[in-house]
Amino acid sequence: MKLSIALDRYDRHYPFFDGTVTPPEGVELEIFQVGQSQNWRDGDDRHERMLHGKEFDVAEFSMSSFLMAKGRGLPIVGIPVFPRRLFSQSQMWVHPESDLWEPSELVGKKIALSSFQTTLSLLAKGDLKFHYGVNWEDIHWLLTTEEKVKFQPKPGVNIEFLGDRENLGNLLEAGEIDGFFLPHPPKSVTTGKTKARRLFRDPQAEEEAYYQKYGDFPIMHVMTVQEELLAREPWIAGAVLKMCNQAWDISDSYYEDPNWSRLAWGRHAHEEQWARLPGNPWRNGFKENKDNIERFIKYSHDQGLIDEPYGAETLFAADTLDS
Repeated sequence: MKLSIALDRYDRHYPFFDGTVTPPEGVELEIFQVGQSQNWRDGDDRHERMLHGKEFDVAEFSMSSFLMAKGRGLPIVGIPVFPRRLFSQSQMWVHPESDLWEPSELVGKKIALSSFQTTLSLLAKGDLKFHYGVNWEDIHWLLTTEEKVKFQPKPGVNIEFLGDRENLGNLLEAGEIDGFFLPHPPKSVTTGKTKARRLFRDPQAEEEAYYQKYGDFPIMHVMTVQEELLAREPWIAGAVLKMCNQAWDISDSYYEDPNWSRLAWGRHAHEEQWARLPGNPWRNGFKENKDNIERFIKYSHDQGLIDEPYGAETLFAADTLDS
C-alpha cells in the first residue's frame, strides 16, 4: 500500500526526503515537503490540506491547532511524535533600549503575536501565567495574522488585529508596540535594518532552568493520522512512530561531521545541547511526553481555545499509549 506523509523541512525529516528511512514491508512511502505558512517544495497550508482536502494519510500538525481540531471533533488522531519544539523565552523580543527585562514588566504593554492560537503564542502566554506568575490577561495583544479556527476570547481580554507582520520592527522602533513573541522575527530585524533584543538577559539560562524544572522541551508540533485510515489499518500509528525514531537517530548522526552544516561551531552547539539538556529533549512516545502534553491542554483551556481539559490519552492512537 501507499502511505502519504506531509512534513515540514527540518534536519530530522531529511531521512524521509532522501529515502534512508525504512518503511514497513509492503508499504511505499509518498513523502511531501509541505509548509504551513511557508511554501516549500510541495506547497503550504498543510493543516487545511490534511483536514479538509484529505490529501495526506499522515501529516505534521501544530500542537495548538491539533488540540482545537480534536475539541471540535475533527477526524484526525495523534501519533506521539513531536518534530518541532521550542522554548518560549528565546522568542520574546523587545526594543534594545527598553527597560523591560522581566516578564512582570510586560503587564499593560502592547505585545505582538502571529495569531492568538499559534502554538508559540499559546506556550508563551501559558508560561507567563503558570511559570512566571504573570497573568497573560493583563497584556494588550496585537495579532499579525488571522485566526485559522474561530474561538471566543475570554471576556475583558484585550486583543487587537494589527496585521503587517513585516512592519513590526518599525513599530517597535517607533514605540507603537513594546515587543513581539515570534519564532521568526521580521526581516527588518534579522537583516539589521531595525533593532530588537530578547527580553531576558540570558534566555538560555532561563530555558535550561525551565527544562530542569519540568523535564521536557516544549512541544510545538505533533504527527497526526486520518481517523478513518487508522480504523482500517491500526498498525500505521506505531509504524510511523518507529520510522520517525529511526529518522531522528539518522539525523543525529549528521552532526558527527563538524562541517555538516554551514555553522562554524555547529558540532559544538550539538554537544552543548546534550550536555545542558540531558535525557534526550527530542524523545518521542506518549509516556515520555504526557506531562508536556497535559501542560498544553491546561494552557489551551485557560486561554479559551478548547472548552474542556480533556485527557491526554484521548488524543492519541490506542496502540501508542505504552510508548
